[in-house]
Amino acid sequence: MTQFDPTKPSTTESGAPRESDAHSLSVGTNGPLLLHDVALVEKLARFDRERVPERSPHAKGSGAFGEFEVLEDVSRYTKADFLQPGKKTRMLARFSTVAGELGSPDSWRDVRGFALKFYTEEGNFDMVGNNTPVFFVRDPMKFPDFIHSQKRLPDSGLRSNNMQWDFWSLSPETAHQVAYLMGDRGLPRTWRHMNGYSSHTYMWVNAEGEKFWVQYHFHSDQGVENMSNEEAAQLAGEDAEVHRRDLFDAIKRGDHPSWTLSVQIMPYEEAKTYRFNPFDLTKTWSKKDYPLHKVGRFTLNENPTNHFAEIEQAAFSPSNTVPGTGVSPDKMLLARVFSYPDTQRNRIGTNFNQLPVNAPVNKTNSYDKEGSMEFHHSGAAPVYSPNSYGRAYQDTQGPVDNGWESDGTLVRSAYSLHAEDDDFGQAHTLVREVYTEEQRDRLVETVTGSLIPEVEEPVLSNVFQYWKNIDAEVGQRIQDLYFEKTGKTQS
Repeated sequence: MTQFDPTKPSTTESGAPRESDAHSLSVGTNGPLLLHDVALVEKLARFDRERVPERSPHAKGSGAFGEFEVLEDVSRYTKADFLQPGKKTRMLARFSTVAGELGSPDSWRDVRGFALKFYTEEGNFDMVGNNTPVFFVRDPMKFPDFIHSQKRLPDSGLRSNNMQWDFWSLSPETAHQVAYLMGDRGLPRTWRHMNGYSSHTYMWVNAEGEKFWVQYHFHSDQGVENMSNEEAAQLAGEDAEVHRRDLFDAIKRGDHPSWTLSVQIMPYEEAKTYRFNPFDLTKTWSKKDYPLHKVGRFTLNENPTNHFAEIEQAAFSPSNTVPGTGVSPDKMLLARVFSYPDTQRNRIGTNFNQLPVNAPVNKTNSYDKEGSMEFHHSGAAPVYSPNSYGRAYQDTQGPVDNGWESDGTLVRSAYSLHAEDDDFGQAHTLVREVYTEEQRDRLVETVTGSLIPEVEEPVLSNVFQYWKNIDAEVGQRIQDLYFEKTGKTQS
């Protein structure tokens, strides 16, 4: 039996002391992450291999194929071919829950994954997002711990609200996302009736080399509809596949769902002084500061013919970019660029990009070779570059067009504070200014219900304070309702 010493600081798996379990190593506070951050790479690579073959997060889901059409002109912001006026591109969408396993009910309260793959003529472009514009953590060092807190206890193998609230209440950056999750938006009626967001900040580059920061918004043309706690609980028992069934049946009967794509666009230099850190995944950009620009629409009109081959084996990764697009200093995004394809290599094999659902429509010329289940190959052509036998290779040097400047010491830290950066401000705005009084009432009921009966001290007091930090009135109402429902005495 393995025991742990509660006084011993955390270590790597080889026994060396960890410098941090919360902060990745970056060049300055907003600079790129480092491959030689052994602790981060070990933590993510180990996390990617926890479960085989289902995905670790986002295990339960389904999807469909469709077409994306550009309806407006955004060529002044990006040279990406598939984003030019009038362009039509085949694509794949996969919707999912985050925490639930492969057999879990679709109607559990959870964030919904919103992953898209566009089969462009310049290679595949993938967008991995959610039905919320923010996420629980901003640093990838904490991501495996977050997922662990949403899964199961090590002794009983049961899910635990106490474990979830322990992590959330000790991680103030979760406040904005938790306020979304515990509100009405935490239970979408169907996948067709929810929005999708990139959540992350990405880069666009135009033909002149100008750079822009962008966030993607996919608004449901069916409208946004949610369900109550009671409806969700009933459906969990009556039809655990309610969302998967709804999407498949809608497309089968010709009721093809669609989403309108709009983007927020921030000029490159303005990111340095914006009042919120624009690369912080727990924050949103104000639409008053950066209004939405309509781009186009995607429509899902083709069900999979084989769920396993075309949905379970679909591999999405934000590392799949095309010319005119790029990533940003968002630390979670930078880690996902490594972690997602690494997960796919472990989950479905080294040559996962050769599977039909993942294969690009344009021809490839890659010096990556062999590995399990290789099907497409380069024959007897040289397998190295440079070579003298006519196989093309690249040797470009100098700055890249979708990079950014960073000059700083190597640090483990949270993002540097912008003028209005804090963890509870945007969560407070959501609860107090976006939610109606009726929605706040349901929020209080939902949070309180999640605390009974298993959330215990000191987690319980931490949760009350967490919500008071978000909104003093709502936090007090949660505390009062808890003691009213349990009959316990407030100390």
